[in-house]
Amino acid sequence: MSKVNLKRKNWLRKKVRTKNSLGILGKYPRLVVFKSNKHIYGQLVDDNKHVTILSSSTMDKDLAKDLKSAKTKTDQSKIIGESLAKKIKSTKIKKIVYDRNGYKYHGRVRAVADSLRDNGVNF
Repeated sequence: MSKVNLKRKNWLRKKVRTKNSLGILGKYPRLVVFKSNKHIYGQLVDDNKHVTILSSSTMDKDLAKDLKSAKTKTDQSKIIGESLAKKIKSTKIKKIVYDRNGYKYHGRVRAVADSLRDNGVNF
């Protein structure tokens, strides 16, 4: 097995393990963060109804102006966190569960979480 496939397999295993530790069918919606080399995505998922409630990413057209002013990908992640916080507050959701999707809690993943907390989202 190639090294790339082994890394991918280990990441998928870690992703499933973190999802199980959060409780898949919890009473709170789950905010899932996915990052690629270029973009970062966040979506709020209701696992009981199997539905995506809301989402935000660096590919959103309405955030393009703000994202152009960001110098780093971490700054872009903070903007995505603020956007998600506004959307969560507008839907009147009180509490969420943060799913880091198998990524380490640092860098861009942490920037999203910190900006959510700074804007008043509880998790």
